[in-house]
Amino acid sequence: MTDTTRELRREAGTRTIRMEIARYRPGRDAEPVFEGYDVPLMADWAVLDGLTYVKDRLDGSLSFRWSCRMGVCGSCGMTVNGEPRLTCGTFLTEYGGGPVRIEPLKGFPIIRDLIVDIEGFLAKLSSVRPWLVREGEELPLGTEYAQTPAQLEAYKQYSECINCLLCYSACPVYVLDPDFLGPAAIALAQRYNLDSRDMGDRFDVLNAEEAVWGCTFVGECTRVCPKHVDPAEAIQRYKVTAAMRSVLPWGRR
Repeated sequence: MTDTTRELRREAGTRTIRMEIARYRPGRDAEPVFEGYDVPLMADWAVLDGLTYVKDRLDGSLSFRWSCRMGVCGSCGMTVNGEPRLTCGTFLTEYGGGPVRIEPLKGFPIIRDLIVDIEGFLAKLSSVRPWLVREGEELPLGTEYAQTPAQLEAYKQYSECINCLLCYSACPVYVLDPDFLGPAAIALAQRYNLDSRDMGDRFDVLNAEEAVWGCTFVGECTRVCPKHVDPAEAIQRYKVTAAMRSVLPWGRR
């Protein structure tokens, strides 16, 4: 035990919590296995702090993603005791005496340990063109597009999405069918569909069986969202839009 570890344990009042962490090392493990580590149980330590302690003090080969530690970047999403959570905002003390089990997000191929492959999600996200689409204009740089508070409010909640992928991991449709466009991509499409400045048409991408019509409205995506976005509502709203457009084909958005 190092001097730093002794110091940390003194600060923690000698209390520790057991972290059971899924390990998958290509070339060594045929499938994920769990390994246990005891980490100091401090009141202000998030699960991410426990993982960092393991990597810094106990096993430097442990691999996981993280960046901002403030619930903004969305990169530290993992499965914590069966629930998709941001590990920077999930505290070890929530789990009493433990153990607390850490796994990769469900529904994604595992690259190593707690890191999953998100290339499929990035392709889905790109397909909905999550940016302001303007057509037929060449305005000088610096041109502003003013909006009223009501116009801003129409899409504001969907703009809070941080692409953490917790909603995908919680979605029973996506876990069974990786071709499903999924909650975050559809919510972000709606973010731009409802923006008064946008001129894009995402109907062909969204009005498909593997898009909004594949959703069975379980609502887990909304329940687990750490930013209180409501992807389930976004999907149901676009179902109405798509149905109306089928009846009134000259309508848009």
